[in-house]
Amino acid sequence: MSDPDAQDPEESVREAVERSRSGAPAVGSVVRDRFSSDEVFQRIVAAADEEITAGSRELFFSALAGGFAITITFMLYVSMKTSTGSDPILSALLYPLGFIYIIIGGYQLYTENTLPPVALTLERLASIPALLRNWIVVLAGNFTGGAMGAAALAFGGVLSSDAGMVAAGIAQEGVATAWWSLFSKAAFAGLIVAGVVWVEYAARDTISRLVVVYLAFLAIPLGGLYHSVVSFTEMIYLVLLGDLAVTVGLVEFVLPVLLGNTVGGVVLVTVVNYFQTTEERLASARFEGAERQLSVSEWVLGGLAGRSYVPLLDPEEAPAVPDSGSYRILVPILNPRTETDLVRLACTLASQREDAVVTPVHIVQTPAGGRGYDTRQRQQIVDESTKLLDELEAVADEYEVAYESSTVVSQRSFETLFEVARRHQADQVVMQWGDNRVWGAGKAGGSLSDLTRELPCDFLVLKNRGFDPSRILLPTEGGLNCELSAEVATTLQSAVGAELSLLHVVDGQHEREAGEQFLADWAREHDLESATQTVDDTGDVETAIAREARSHSLVVIGATERGLLSRLVHDSLNLSVIDEMECSVLLTERATQRSLTERLFGRR
Repeated sequence: MSDPDAQDPEESVREAVERSRSGAPAVGSVVRDRFSSDEVFQRIVAAADEEITAGSRELFFSALAGGFAITITFMLYVSMKTSTGSDPILSALLYPLGFIYIIIGGYQLYTENTLPPVALTLERLASIPALLRNWIVVLAGNFTGGAMGAAALAFGGVLSSDAGMVAAGIAQEGVATAWWSLFSKAAFAGLIVAGVVWVEYAARDTISRLVVVYLAFLAIPLGGLYHSVVSFTEMIYLVLLGDLAVTVGLVEFVLPVLLGNTVGGVVLVTVVNYFQTTEERLASARFEGAERQLSVSEWVLGGLAGRSYVPLLDPEEAPAVPDSGSYRILVPILNPRTETDLVRLACTLASQREDAVVTPVHIVQTPAGGRGYDTRQRQQIVDESTKLLDELEAVADEYEVAYESSTVVSQRSFETLFEVARRHQADQVVMQWGDNRVWGAGKAGGSLSDLTRELPCDFLVLKNRGFDPSRILLPTEGGLNCELSAEVATTLQSAVGAELSLLHVVDGQHEREAGEQFLADWAREHDLESATQTVDDTGDVETAIAREARSHSLVVIGATERGLLSRLVHDSLNLSVIDEMECSVLLTERATQRSLTERLFGRR
């Protein structure tokens, strides 16, 4: 006899892949084909993770398609009303079709979009500004698509003359409805739509989702309710016919419906469903759960106060948090074959500390716009990466330093860099600057640059032209970052017996004496009295550095103004002379917390 509880092997693989990719449950823990409220919430959070991190262009065009699909709902409702003599039941039979296309097809719809991002925001995994950005982009796409659909109906000859009159009548009826009545009816519609999302994530097959979506959206025309995107399409249709002013339609029709949908979706469903779950709702939806939440200031202000989003890390791929007793130098690597010098620099620094551990992390980014790798592909990637990282261990052996490597497969390489640094409790990050760079993906989305405003540890960024620390040039103007540069230069000097030169630039001959005194005092404070001291009075920092760099093998420069990483991400690092130097350049930035004013306007 076969075991009725035996699980199909292919089904087991599917469940393992789903859980490994998102952390969300693939089956119920108590009853296999049913999810608890906690498990439904976890599935919603896993889906919201993909929505909240999508680029604005991706969101907009998905929402554009969703808005245009709503035209199908409007067209079919009008056509059925015309052909059935406005029978209230028969007219509504095809009304849900546009919504079915949107939800089953995975398009973005504002009302359907209220639940998943709000779930992240309630858990303080996404900030309020990130939520509002998501809503605004989706709403703009929906309205643009709806307007295009309305234009096609008004001027494309799609509707017959009778159907056109019915369409205008439907829109005029909505405009004539009282403001608070529109709001109340829209709130119930918002409840229905957001409720559909909750039930949809509780379903395990497409047929169940199809039935739920159809019945739920059938209730909107039968109950005389209003949906914001449908209402916008109706309003634009009237405007294009010349029967309504845009401002009147927006204020007296679309606005109350939009507010009602939002209140119904957020308050009546999202908050209620959130509070019916238990404290275990994030146990498997997020690695480390609530311990990685945003602070209250980050939650309210987003990137202005630090982070705007807590990225998802797969439990199987996230490295274990190390003991806090060691000094950990993290080395993010994109290509282990070409970044040996980066590991060599880290090992040189680590060799001067008894408790130092060099930790290369190979960050493998999944293809842009794809769904990522499956479990088998990821394992193959990790296996190949491990071989390459093991070859780098020979460099650590030369310097007799502790070495621990790992591989992370992620869609967001730049965000992952910061998360890995935090999880490893890194004291210092040594990374490469070049065309093949970790932060390249960061330029695609504005939210990623928020991560550069509060560093988890000290950062060293190497512009590598052959690692040779034998003759080091250290320009200084004082400050925390120059102090870090001094520490790095001193460590390299101790490790390899490097010759060290200091450079300070002043504005004119009249400042030379003060500059010489500053440089002498600074060198004494940082135990660099033996270094050669040069004061340049031209006031041209870049030219002075370029001139002195010709006789040196490595230039160590501390970040100034807005910060090193934020400028690298946006290609606004104005030290163009760095590209003209023949020697390697090491840029440094100390981990500090900056005030709101400093984050907005920078500092020196």
